[in-house]
Parts: sequence; C-alpha cells; structure tokens
Amino acid sequence: MEPVFADLGVPRYSKRDLPAYRHLPFWNPNPFHDRDGHSYGEKLSPPQSFNVETWWDCDDYLYSVDLFNNGFWWEAHVYFKQLCLAAGQNSEAGRFILGLVLIAAAMLNYYLAEPESAAVLAQLGLDKLQRAEDHYLGIDVAALIQDMQQCLRSDLPEYPRIRLTWKTGLGS
Repeated sequence: MEPVFADLGVPRYSKRDLPAYRHLPFWNPNPFHDRDGHSYGEKLSPPQSFNVETWWDCDDYLYSVDLFNNGFWWEAHVYFKQLCLAAGQNSEAGRFILGLVLIAAAMLNYYLAEPESAAVLAQLGLDKLQRAEDHYLGIDVAALIQDMQQCLRSDLPEYPRIRLTWKTGLGS
C-alpha cells in the first residue's frame, strides 16, 4: 500500500533521482549493504559543513526533504543524520535536524504499523523541532508539527510533508 500525502502540491527541491524503492526494514534489501540495495556501494559521509545561513544551497538537505516528502522515511532519516553530524550535534541546527531524523523514523514506524514506537519517536522529534523559531531552515515549524500530530491521531493518515519557504533573514 502506497502512502497518501496531505499536500500533493509540494514540489521537489533537489534534482537528484529518488531511490528505486522505499526501504522497509526486514521487507526489502538494505539499500547500502545488500548487493540488491538501491544504493549499494554508495559511501555515506557527512557533508563538509552545513551552513544555517545558506541551507538552500545544500543539496543533501534539499534531497533529504524530498526523501521525506515522498515516503522514503528510512532513507530520509539516514541522510538527515549525516546533516546533523555536519551541523554539529550540539548546535541549534544539529538539534533541529535531529528532530527531523526522529520524525522520519516515526513516520516509518507508523507506516509499518508500530504506533507505540512511532508515538515515542515523534514526541522526541517534535520536542526538538518546537525549540526552533517559527520558520527554521526553510520549514514552517508549526505547520509541520501540526501535520505530524494530525497524522498520528488518524486511522487513515495523510502523511505530512515538509514545505520549504525562502524567507529573508538568517536561518529562515
């Protein structure tokens, strides 16, 4: 069953192709370690840095958002994790991106019918996101939080998507 998304009008933000399939642990090949994986042989490493003032120039960030928005939650959490390391795990940006790691993992668990795990991961992630400004790294934080909460309360969820906006000002 394919995920249903709340806002089908959200554009792609990067030019990179999406993976050939959504990785679902224990259901299909591990993308990086299995010879049949969609990204077998690809070496993951954090970008050299992640700059809050120019987040829109970071293709890894834009690609991570695309992965999340298209239901590639396992892949999104992996790529967001690399960005968290690049930003510095203890920095404001690193903590925010860790929130994105956690909500991607929450959505994967929810999709796999693990609502208890999803709820715990979502709450941990949302706690980190709530510490940010109204718009941070291009994300309308309140809208994303509301979409996540609505999804987790619904029996027939419409999965949340991250809408990026280019506002003026640092970190927006």
